Amino acid sequence: MLPNIQEFLATLQDFTSSLPDVLQWLGVFLIAAIPFVESYFGSAIGVLAGVPPVIAVAAAVIGNLLSMLIFVLTAHGVRTRATQGREAKPLTPRRAKLKERFDRYGVPGVSLLGQLFLPSQITSAAMVSFGASKNQVIFWQVISIILWGVLFGVLATLGISALGFEAAPQG
Repeated sequence: MLPNIQEFLATLQDFTSSLPDVLQWLGVFLIAAIPFVESYFGSAIGVLAGVPPVIAVAAAVIGNLLSMLIFVLTAHGVRTRATQGREAKPLTPRRAKLKERFDRYGVPGVSLLGQLFLPSQITSAAMVSFGASKNQVIFWQVISIILWGVLFGVLATLGISALGFEAAPQG
């Protein structure tokens, strides 16, 4: 099975290297903006595809950050309009479970560990909808997205090396 993976990676990296640099970066940026792909899988996909690791991580982080900001700012606007002069509605069981975790771990804990369970876009929007400070959520999500992106970029680079490939040169 290993030769098939090596052949697949070689083909993928050849294809990627045939594209202009800006399209390589844009591809990683766009894929990382997708919930559940995020900076961590975006970084890994970029590295596996042959994008230089530093560029893959940076593009994935920026794509995920932009997507998360859209979700947070939208949730903040909706919450502001929805709660003006109104009583809070009861939470669904799923939102109640998320709120319980939010209450237990706070914005830093949910931001850093929440990506193990849900995308940053969903957890960040949920935290804002629970009344967390928009700026605090953004701050901790930025830290989380960078950490997860770097971690998976490094793991993908090490995995490529373990398979006998050279990681794409940085720069």
